[in-house]
Order: sequence, then structure tokens, then C-alpha cells
Amino acid sequence: MRFRSSAKSYPHYQGTLQERINHPAVWCHKLPDNVSYEAAALLEPLSVAIHAVNRAKPEPGSTALVIGAGTVGLLTAAMARQSGCTSVTITDIDAGRVNYAVSRGFATHGYVTPRSRLNASNVSSGVSTPETGAMTPASTFSAASRFDGARSLAEDILASSNPAGAFVLEEDEDGVDVTFECTGKEVCMHTSLYATKAGGKVIMVGMGTPIQTLPLSVAHLREIDILGIFRYSNTYPTGIRLLCSQARGGPGFGLPSLDEMVTHRFKGLDKAQGAFELATRTSDDEGNLILKIVIEA
Repeated sequence: MRFRSSAKSYPHYQGTLQERINHPAVWCHKLPDNVSYEAAALLEPLSVAIHAVNRAKPEPGSTALVIGAGTVGLLTAAMARQSGCTSVTITDIDAGRVNYAVSRGFATHGYVTPRSRLNASNVSSGVSTPETGAMTPASTFSAASRFDGARSLAEDILASSNPAGAFVLEEDEDGVDVTFECTGKEVCMHTSLYATKAGGKVIMVGMGTPIQTLPLSVAHLREIDILGIFRYSNTYPTGIRLLCSQARGGPGFGLPSLDEMVTHRFKGLDKAQGAFELATRTSDDEGNLILKIVIEA
């Protein structure tokens, strides 16, 4: 089966941004009347989040860290809470997204990562910087200095979600039970490993560069499981049930309002280019937060 939203193969498969579409009936899911089109438009990223948490299998009362507060990161944090995690920290370089995540109940704690810390790690990893576009060879810097920055960042993130100081990285048993890495950035993978407790799990959700340098000894010596996910599998029925439960106000922790995640709308397919250009940003010209953009045919 081919994925309509992928452009990795050529000739490209026609996507869903069209007025009419033929699709196998077995893979079509009827929406209940109490599920809005806005919420339904988020079923695809919600499916990624469901699959990620299913792979993690967190125990009730677990602690979790989500790196990246985009649409997938927000929904992953919400699903971690829904699965029974009592402490879910989310981190991002965009303060607006972190504040949104905590204020709307997607996460219990938030940490805004200073851009300077990521830029320093990118330079030392041999990644081009946005200012110059020039590549800096990784060999110019020691691996220790690169990983020290990620370790320090992990310490700060854990401290922000644990004011009482329960997490101390010098002890093997300290850290979160599961980290969901939703950016694909190398430095964020480094941080994931340092922020996860011994015997914990790191779930690779974000798709990054195919080749990365990781401090694997951290995972090896601390017996941290690194699990990858690729999209999702048979998760749409679960997502629809969750949206129905949310609409009815079901028992326990329910998902936050997904309708509110649609922050901008464009009417007509002729506005698609402007919509995609806006989607590359985290705030519009008026300073309003950008999360999910919907194009209405």
C-alpha cells in the first residue's frame, strides 16, 4: 500500500489535497456526527502519537519527556498523559508552543530550550549554520564537548520538571521513564539519551538526517532501549474512539481540544501555496501562534 502524503518515491502518488479522491473502502473510516472536521483533520498526526505511545508501553505513573512541541509532539504528550503518565514534560525552542502545551493540558511541565544551545551543538556536529550556510567539520571539535552540551541541557530540562530535585543525573536510576524525540535533530537525540533513566526507553518519532553520531555508550551502559516508529499501523479506529470520548466528556484524562489546534484556515485550493508558506513558521505576522493549518476546498 502506498502512502498518499509521501514524496519519497517517483512518480509521486496523488495526495489528498483535491476536491475528490478515490480511496480503497477498507481504509476509509466513517466519522461519527459528534467529531468535528477540525478534529478529524488531526487524526493523521494523532495516529503517529498513538503508535509512538503504543511502542513505548509506559506503565501507569510513569514520567515522560517530549522533545519538540509541534503538532506531533503536542499530541504525543497528550497521548502519554492519556496512557497514564503522571508527569509529562515538553520542550521546544518556541516559547509560544511550550506555553500552549502546558496551559491547554497537553503536558504537565514545559521547558523552553535556548536557541543558542542548539546552534552550538549544530556547529560542532558538522551541520550548516543558518547565518553562513557553511559546514563545520565535526572533527574540529571533540565528541566529549558535543555530548557535554546535550547532557547539560538534559539536566536543565529535568530540573525544570522536578523542582524538588528528584532527578540527579549522576545516579543511574534517575531520569524519565520514556523520552519521545519528535524533532529528528541530532542534538535532541543526544539529549534524549541523557534525560532517560537506566532501563528506560527513547522513542524516535521525528524523521531526521539518515546518519547521526550518537553517544551509544550511554544507552549501552544504562540499558536504554532505543525504539523507532514509522508513521502508524491500524490506529485510526483508536483515534476516532478517543475523539468521540473527548466530545462526550468521557471518564479519566481526556485529550485536550483538538479543534483549537487548527489556528489558521485557507479557503480554496488556489490558496494552497500561501498556506504551505505560512506552515513553515511558528507565528504569523500579527504574532499569533501557528500550529495546524487547514485548507478548505
